[in-house]
Amino acid sequence: MPKPPPNPPSSEITPEAVYADRRRFLKNAALFAATAAGAGAGLVWLTGGLKPGSRATPRAGEPTRTGARARGPYDTGEPQTPFEAVTTYNNFYEFGSNKDDPSRLSGAFRTRPWTVVVEGEVRRPQTFDVDALLAAFPAQDRIYRMRCVEAWSMVIPWRGFPLGDLLRRAEPTSNARYVAFTSILDPKEMPGQRRGYLEWPYVEGLRLDEALHPLTILASGLYGRPLPNQNGAPLRLVVPWKYGFKGIKSIVRIALTREQPPTTWNVAGPDEYGFYANVNPAVDHPRWSQATERRIGEVARRPTLPFNGYADQVAGLYAGMDLARYF
Repeated sequence: MPKPPPNPPSSEITPEAVYADRRRFLKNAALFAATAAGAGAGLVWLTGGLKPGSRATPRAGEPTRTGARARGPYDTGEPQTPFEAVTTYNNFYEFGSNKDDPSRLSGAFRTRPWTVVVEGEVRRPQTFDVDALLAAFPAQDRIYRMRCVEAWSMVIPWRGFPLGDLLRRAEPTSNARYVAFTSILDPKEMPGQRRGYLEWPYVEGLRLDEALHPLTILASGLYGRPLPNQNGAPLRLVVPWKYGFKGIKSIVRIALTREQPPTTWNVAGPDEYGFYANVNPAVDHPRWSQATERRIGEVARRPTLPFNGYADQVAGLYAGMDLARYF
């Protein structure tokens, strides 16, 4: 039996200028391999939150803290990653490059008032107050796998609404082919933006058919509660068949475009981070294998699934494309 590959190096997605603090990263990773709850026990829980020490991992078929519900057509039945891990083991470079920086440094980040602009190749450009936007589109609960490009993964119960519902209301023109997203630029409140390891603000993009797919959502919550600051409050993108860096956080602008928009990690490392970023175990990152992954809270590695296990729903979007070339 072949020996399983080692965990990805501590550098992983972090640029060279940022990952000198290797010991701290490895310490955090080891902590979550041993116990996914540890670092989060001291958090001030949001509305409906847990008492420290209580179990935060509803299993498939159990009632959630939002009430029992049937499994939806897009839900995975896998055990959910503990709330404490989901909220304290994050990549959110606007707050820092270590996994615990977002939970430590985002507490004072203000997410109200907040507006989201929808513009570009649309017949009905609009500017929404975020609470009016959330009221206009009924929330849905979705339990998705999340696969980071760094070869770790989670299972997260999101709350949000299909991005396609918003885009159709804006009425894309016949020239619209892509959707460009922009995050907030606020270096006063986001210490990571005062460092030059990425170009700010963070930007992302999808093809229009990807954005309209029913799996693609704008998330405003997780585990049945409002989205914590460290997870991208008040509104973030979730595209479960793509690597996690596509999930742009704290969105302030959505623009439909004719041309493929730039994306932050593709600009930073075009040979490492493609525009499409579909989860593909057959295409390795230049510095590590993508064939396996480590689920946070587990020790053993598991095979990575094509399109993160959503191939039946989304593979048709890429019919005829060379997925090694358009990675």
